[in-house]
Amino acid sequence: MSDTPGKQQNTAAFYGQAVASFSIAMGATAIGIFKLDADVWVRSFLGIAVLYLVTSAFTLAKVIRDRQEAATPSYSPFEKQL
Repeated sequence: MSDTPGKQQNTAAFYGQAVASFSIAMGATAIGIFKLDADVWVRSFLGIAVLYLVTSAFTLAKVIRDRQEAATPSYSPFEKQL
């Protein structure tokens, strides 16, 4: 068995499941807010809050990924070591 470190790739099925799950969750939330028996400004506020939450979640995931990638040294056997 090879223990060579490499960049792990996600499968197409995992990627598709993640996109589908995100799409269903956003769609269900949008429908729930739209059907809510409340004033327009309340629904608008909830819609903006959901969009802010989504963008914050993406930013947090990127920051965590970048920190993990920076912590693991990337070594290529063809690079000159200093």
